Amino acid sequence: MFILNFLKDYERIARFRWGNFEGMRGPGPVWLIPIVHSGTKIDLRTEVIDIPRQTNITKDNAPIDIDFLLYMRVRPEEASKAVLEVENYKLAVIGLATTTLRAVVGEMTVDDVLSQRERINRILTEKLSDETSRWGILVTNVEIKTIEPAADIQEAMNRQMSAERLRRAVIIEAEGTRKAAVTVAEGEKEAAILNAEGKRQSEILSAEGDQQAAILRAEGFSNALARIENIAKDVSPNAMSLQYFETLKSMGEGEATKYIFPLEFTNLLNSFMKGRD
Repeated sequence: MFILNFLKDYERIARFRWGNFEGMRGPGPVWLIPIVHSGTKIDLRTEVIDIPRQTNITKDNAPIDIDFLLYMRVRPEEASKAVLEVENYKLAVIGLATTTLRAVVGEMTVDDVLSQRERINRILTEKLSDETSRWGILVTNVEIKTIEPAADIQEAMNRQMSAERLRRAVIIEAEGTRKAAVTVAEGEKEAAILNAEGKRQSEILSAEGDQQAAILRAEGFSNALARIENIAKDVSPNAMSLQYFETLKSMGEGEATKYIFPLEFTNLLNSFMKGRD
């Protein structure tokens, strides 16, 4: 009587004949003769093992609970080791993962454990892969699920975080106040500079205006004198004498009783009388 086993692509079977290992068989049909043969089936797919929560002690003697997932698979070319080198490779990997985690955490402080989860995952993966290779096992990944420190440590950390947040808030507020004061001072300085520049420009423009006005007044006065001189050249002595007489007439209409005549008036009168002759 024969027993026919149909193995899938991801399955292998270790076949023994009279207790002697014959090799790995599969995939496909594999015959086993009762009494003569015995076999152990191996699954080559990646398996996920949930490592129960373990209490670990950190370098600074702080208890901390950690649970994680472990991803592993049997190497197809070394599948025989998973049968011949270890009785139960799954339990062996779980035990090795637990002790390795304790060793890794024991070399780190509680702050490092909480802040360096990825680093712990990487270290565990590397260490477990090296150790399990002798059983034909490859640990492909380790992922920490939960890291939970003791209650008193958690409370102390919360207080520390609160104090740190308060300190950062004070620093940020002080920095904001400083920047605001600097901005106001710079604004006032710029305003003072602009005001001084504006005043200077105003004074310059005013001085230039006064200078131009004085020049224009001088030029106007000079032009007026020139015109008067030109007109005076064409005025006859008689016309000038008549203008003097009109002035005397106006003076006589006033309330004054004494009059002083310049010497030029007498000369002008003589010229006027000669002109009438």
